[in-house]
Amino acid sequence: MAGEFSRPVILWFRRDLRLTDNPALTAAIATGRPILPVYILDESGEGRRLGAASLWWLDKSLRALDAALSGRGGRLILRRGDSEAELRRLIDETGVDRVFMNRRFEPDAFARDADIAHALKAEGVDSHGFNGGLLVRPGAVLTGEGKPYRVFTPFLKALLQVVPEKPATPAPESLTTPEGPAGDDLDAWGLHPSAPDWSGGFDWTPGEAGAAAALSAFIDGGLADYAAGRDVPGRHGTSRLSPHLHWGEISPRGVVRAVRAAAVEGRVASVQADKFVAEIGWREFSAHLLHHFPYVTERAFRSEFDAMPWRTDPERLQAWKRGRTGYPLVDAGMRELWATGWMHNRVRMVVASFLIKHLLIDWREGEAWFWDTLVDADLASNVQNWQWVAGSGADAAPYFRIFNPVAQGEKFDPVGRYVRRWVPELRALPDRWLHAPWTAPGAVLAEASISLGRDYPRPIVDHGDARTRALEALKAVSGRRVDDEAL
Repeated sequence: MAGEFSRPVILWFRRDLRLTDNPALTAAIATGRPILPVYILDESGEGRRLGAASLWWLDKSLRALDAALSGRGGRLILRRGDSEAELRRLIDETGVDRVFMNRRFEPDAFARDADIAHALKAEGVDSHGFNGGLLVRPGAVLTGEGKPYRVFTPFLKALLQVVPEKPATPAPESLTTPEGPAGDDLDAWGLHPSAPDWSGGFDWTPGEAGAAAALSAFIDGGLADYAAGRDVPGRHGTSRLSPHLHWGEISPRGVVRAVRAAAVEGRVASVQADKFVAEIGWREFSAHLLHHFPYVTERAFRSEFDAMPWRTDPERLQAWKRGRTGYPLVDAGMRELWATGWMHNRVRMVVASFLIKHLLIDWREGEAWFWDTLVDADLASNVQNWQWVAGSGADAAPYFRIFNPVAQGEKFDPVGRYVRRWVPELRALPDRWLHAPWTAPGAVLAEASISLGRDYPRPIVDHGDARTRALEALKAVSGRRVDDEAL
């Protein structure tokens, strides 16, 4: 018995890079055995390869996790390669007979987890999987007919009725990791972007402590006016928790718990807390949709939209990526993305609509660019949001919605705080002309030292012409008369 008790167990970290509220860690500690914490960088066996910005974040988050483990007597073992092969190698080196992990629910990773668990079971190694990344497991929220929800509002209502109310599980004060099995040197992994390395302006604090600080700052700041403030890109009105949630540096249950507590304590109005919880619900909706309908990463959820007459236009696609479309709000968003690895949520919708509706370029091109350049690139959320803007997604949003980038700028960035920050060549242009500089009189442009076509590009497409073309394409696909909303 003593020999079995001294045999270590593996704690396989995935998208759960934290010690608080980590069910797999809690279960591993409950065994009373030494723990081998391991992270495996599997670049081929668990679905899509990570984008460059995600790898940058992972580098920093793993360092933070290792430091947290080291401060408690443990250490993080790093391995790179096929997940199953690396787990087997670690098992052979240590005699482990139990593996603890928090499951991933993306289709490829979910299937891979099951295959690994079955293979190890056949060799006498038990795998214990938990839900550490979602409010509830996919399949826990279904319609009365036992089918997945396809519309968000009823999904959210049902979700909030089944989320378990559990207190937070604190990080362990100490844990024991045996000497022996070696890990890789994280520096040797070379996770920073290259050719080029554009991460110099990334101003983030990855890791569990950074996530806790971000949540605290949001509750003390932006949450009080979240419903309106989240739409204003020139102010700090959003939580910026998405990359922390993606890597599991904080649990969604912990976020919901803290936000609701702030409302109960009277620190924020309950309507603001509820609005933010609904956004966590949207993240959950996306994850459940991807689990139930895995084809959405490649095809339209609403199959008729697979017939969209997409255009191949490398020059305009490149102009969009580099923030050179001639529409200031669009360009500001794309430049913010390149500089920081993040983009304000309102602006994400505008730039996505511009690519899809104004340029008629396939949403998958934009989704792939976001996947590579966003520090919060989450497969389920990324795909769902792009399909939502394209009108081909699951939710009942009007598919004919076409965002007017000028009107959006005038409404949500009226004094140009956001545009002037990210498109500094327009800084001296008066507010009246800022979001449509091509309409400014020549004298105004000259006074601001702007020559269109030299200092700042002219629009690469006319909004009116693009709107007409998009509506015709949508009518052809849907077979119905469509009129875009005034947005």
